[in-house]
Amino acid sequence: MRVLFVLPPSKFALKEAAGITALPLGLAYLASVLEREGHKVKVLDCPTLEYDLKDLEREIKGFRPQVMGITSTTSTIYDAYKVARLTKEINPKAVVVIGGPHVSFTAEQTLRECPFIDVVVRGEGETTTEELITCLEEGQPLEEVRGISFRKDEKVVETENRPFIENLDELPFPAYHLLPMDRYKVGRHHFANIITSRGCPFSCIFCSSSQLCGKRWRARSPENVIEELKVLKYEYNISEVEFLDDTFTLNSPRAEKICDLMMRENLNLSWSASSRVNTLTQRLANKMRKAGCHTIYLGIESGSQKILDLIQKGTNLVQAERAVEILKGAKINVLGSFIIGIPGETIKSIKKTIKFAKKLNLNFAQFSICTPYPGTKLFDIARERGFLLTRDWSKYTILDPVMKTPGILSKELKRWLLKAYLSFYLRPKFLLEQVKRRDLFFFRKALKAGLNYIRG
Repeated sequence: MRVLFVLPPSKFALKEAAGITALPLGLAYLASVLEREGHKVKVLDCPTLEYDLKDLEREIKGFRPQVMGITSTTSTIYDAYKVARLTKEINPKAVVVIGGPHVSFTAEQTLRECPFIDVVVRGEGETTTEELITCLEEGQPLEEVRGISFRKDEKVVETENRPFIENLDELPFPAYHLLPMDRYKVGRHHFANIITSRGCPFSCIFCSSSQLCGKRWRARSPENVIEELKVLKYEYNISEVEFLDDTFTLNSPRAEKICDLMMRENLNLSWSASSRVNTLTQRLANKMRKAGCHTIYLGIESGSQKILDLIQKGTNLVQAERAVEILKGAKINVLGSFIIGIPGETIKSIKKTIKFAKKLNLNFAQFSICTPYPGTKLFDIARERGFLLTRDWSKYTILDPVMKTPGILSKELKRWLLKAYLSFYLRPKFLLEQVKRRDLFFFRKALKAGLNYIRG
């Protein structure tokens, strides 16, 4: 069958905010699975290609897909609806399928909101999508496919959940050849993302990862990871890589093995990854630096222990300080991530967070407004307590309050978000360090993102 996968045109895109692009790996994995089965597949990353709906219309008419596959986050769901409608206007017989984190938890609502969508794929999509396409091709009942939701006789049918993929090494590498690889860049460097594990054993109330991919951590073998890195380097001239694992450092021996293999193969890649503050050792950090790691994203979240406990982070402030020390000792940049506005937050605790971020002497900091995404415990709490301010999903961007924070007005919370950025990035000490480093790229990106936010 002819299958077209689309990342919809969107106003809220990383490239627009900070001049950085990222690969739609989810779609690329689905494409590789379907190509393996002999289907004719095309992938359109509309934000990266700078496509609008007119451009997409031209592509749809030219490719004539029998199945349209769309991915979406919460904030871009209405953009996905536009793509679904456009597809049906061009070819009413085309089957429109949508997947992604948002619709995995709002399948029934999505089908009721958008009559142009035929099927929702919930959770991990590779096996489900493969079976769905086979089912459509052979004219079999959709009830036979696990992990989907669809309409039947004006009712929404949800099949049983699909078990998670046990052996991730069995998946083919993403279909990079279907993506505009020359357009993914960080500065002048060709850039790519890679995912080496799925699942999260932790229970942070603001994150849906453990619900979407399971609480059991599943990892690809280090050897399999290295083979994909070789493809990126030698076939696509990639020199900058970001590991998108929730916690790259969760299993130290495995992370060390990946680093060892990267060095043994002389890959000479520059890379970044994410870590919790309590999963780092000096030995691992030193090895990561030798293997090319330049930045670690630390989910610190707050400078108040009370808030950390409320969000069930399972970490403490001392661990955060130690993690930064470890990374600094290995000469790895640290980007600390913080959220403000959790129910229970006060002006005092926000001030603590800003003060703590500056005390840690991070290289970079990201502040965001706590946002209750569907699929998270926080969303359930906000809904049950009447804290949700809107169900307009386009506002769920982490930049605007969509949830009440008792004791703090929404406009006040937005002001504190701006204060946090200005207080951190406009310190004379911070600015002087950037000049000394003679590497203003990430600072410029942070400043550009901040200015775009201020402009609205």
